[in-house]
Amino acid sequence: MTKYLIHGGNPLHGTIHISGAKNAAVAIIPAALLVDGVCRIENVPQISDVTLILQILQELGADIRTVNRTTVEVDCSHIRNRQVPYELARKIRASYYLVGALLSRFGWAEVPLPGGCDLGGRPVDQHIKGFVAMGAEVDVRSGLIYARVPNGSRLAGGQVYLDIVSVGATMNIMLAATLASGMTVIENAAKEPHVVDVANFLNSMGANIKGAGTDVVRVSGVRKLHGSDYPIIPDQIEAGTFMFAAAITKGDVTVKNVIPKHLESTTAKLMEMGCQVEESDDAVRVVASKRLENTHVKTLPYPGFPTDLQPQISVSLALAKGTSIVTESIFDNRFKYVDELARMGSNIKVEGNVAVIDGVKGFSGASVQWALCQSATNRSRRPMPTGSPFLPRTQYISHWVSWGHTRPQTAGRAEVLEMIWYAASKSPLATSAMNSGICTMTGQPCMQARFLQFKQRWASSRACSSV
Repeated sequence: MTKYLIHGGNPLHGTIHISGAKNAAVAIIPAALLVDGVCRIENVPQISDVTLILQILQELGADIRTVNRTTVEVDCSHIRNRQVPYELARKIRASYYLVGALLSRFGWAEVPLPGGCDLGGRPVDQHIKGFVAMGAEVDVRSGLIYARVPNGSRLAGGQVYLDIVSVGATMNIMLAATLASGMTVIENAAKEPHVVDVANFLNSMGANIKGAGTDVVRVSGVRKLHGSDYPIIPDQIEAGTFMFAAAITKGDVTVKNVIPKHLESTTAKLMEMGCQVEESDDAVRVVASKRLENTHVKTLPYPGFPTDLQPQISVSLALAKGTSIVTESIFDNRFKYVDELARMGSNIKVEGNVAVIDGVKGFSGASVQWALCQSATNRSRRPMPTGSPFLPRTQYISHWVSWGHTRPQTAGRAEVLEMIWYAASKSPLATSAMNSGICTMTGQPCMQARFLQFKQRWASSRACSSV
């Protein structure tokens, strides 16, 4: 069990450098399986999902070399196995990207169904629809996805219309189509920045993908890819989390190493709530000097308000004036935190996928428990594997956190959210006991120095893909 003892009531002041995007990293790393060679990936976030993906690649036969805290080299020239270990894959939802990559390069794959955080169902029907459209045979049984191309041939280009906008399916089908023969067209595709980032990574290795960032993506298959040196875009969710942390604590925080365009929906809501927001080339500053105003928000696919920031804005609105309404349109179980927040004095009523929030003037300290099974641990900071692919399964850490000019050194997104609750508390002392089952954190500090200063070219060349 991990415990945080937090003194609340302190505004946040200072500057924070944002790490690489988790949702891009967990697809870009499996994409290295498409290359019979070495890929150097930079700005890799220090999170457990990345560690698990790298461990899985090692189990499949890849050579992983950790260059520094945020850079790895992945050599997939000696892949000996296409069966993904269940014990590793069941812990993350991103395991399904391995299907697209293995199927595209080797013609078959056996991958456990995705696990990860308990936010609702993780259907893979749209992924399968895309694979089948390209000529694959797919069977889901006994908790595994079995996919193969008949007669050992290549996948063939096809027309894929996604019934719903799915980020995972869009990226997975792109992976599968990269080495397929002919052109694959994905309609009703997701437009998220990490979809564009994956397409840019594949293109940097010799793929031919156009339209990423629009609702129609065209992939012209190529015979072979080559290695690449590629930095991952900044994480818009981590940046948004600290922006809301500034708002809720009446602070003054600058998030650096960001692409402001990716944060437009967050910025718009913060301004509606009465915050002052200043943008520069690679930074956003949020200043909150008074009590927040109420507003309404509905989570939507990009460029709408992101579902991963719904808890953060809900906590902020719980301290705002008046009544706010938050509608969750992406996940079924994203209001689980509300019961625990009520212990601190919030006034939130949830009916289905809608939360009606009556703002209160302040929270009081209380003991609460983090309930989501994997959310906190999956995004906790941990080092990438060196030597043995397996890290200790349990480790306990207990440390003091005082919000002031920096963030706790081992905090992940979900843990940061809970700390925000306490930072806003009017109580002199608040105790948080988060029980997330098996703790996968190492307790080692992830120093701010580990973040790479983004190159100027990211503001333009990585913000959108060629069409």
